[in-house]
Amino acid sequence: MVVQGEATRITLLVTQTLEQIGISYAVGGSLASSLHGVMRSTLDVDIVADMRLEHIPPLVAALSKEFYADDEMMRDAIEHHSSFNLIHYETAFKVDIFIRKLRDFDTMQLERRRVSVIATDPDRSVYVASPEDTILAKLEWYRMGGEVSDRQWRDILGVLKTRANELDLDYLRKWAGELNVTDLLERALTESN
Repeated sequence: MVVQGEATRITLLVTQTLEQIGISYAVGGSLASSLHGVMRSTLDVDIVADMRLEHIPPLVAALSKEFYADDEMMRDAIEHHSSFNLIHYETAFKVDIFIRKLRDFDTMQLERRRVSVIATDPDRSVYVASPEDTILAKLEWYRMGGEVSDRQWRDILGVLKTRANELDLDYLRKWAGELNVTDLLERALTESN
């Protein structure tokens, strides 16, 4: 499945820069669930990155012509393992960078990431969170959001249905327990059958 348009171009600008600087990353969120499941439009791209303070100057230098990139926001996000955003001047498209938290799940997301083609002619690819990690992250976001987001739930079910025969259910159940979303995972598995 190929994601087209400005979102693709802007995502590639950011991910290629991360790769050039040597920052390990994985695209997540609705772009990942679209690549693994059912396509839906998105107003931003979410990226988990293992970014350190020394990465800030080269990242700002590389992106500041095309993006609003606040080095103080980046520093604060790195120090608190939170997030910052890059805003593309021309389109106002937002790229949210989530700094890898100091927990095993975030490490696993980066270790298990996969290369996925998001544009063709020529083929252009990015690192994307695995289908299992996409489901788990979305379940966690769904819980933190009060379990009311129909879009998040549809994204979860879309990946479960599309990838049903290739998912590692043991891995899903193990990490659902770690993230305290076992009940949501079981509900989603039941609904997706």
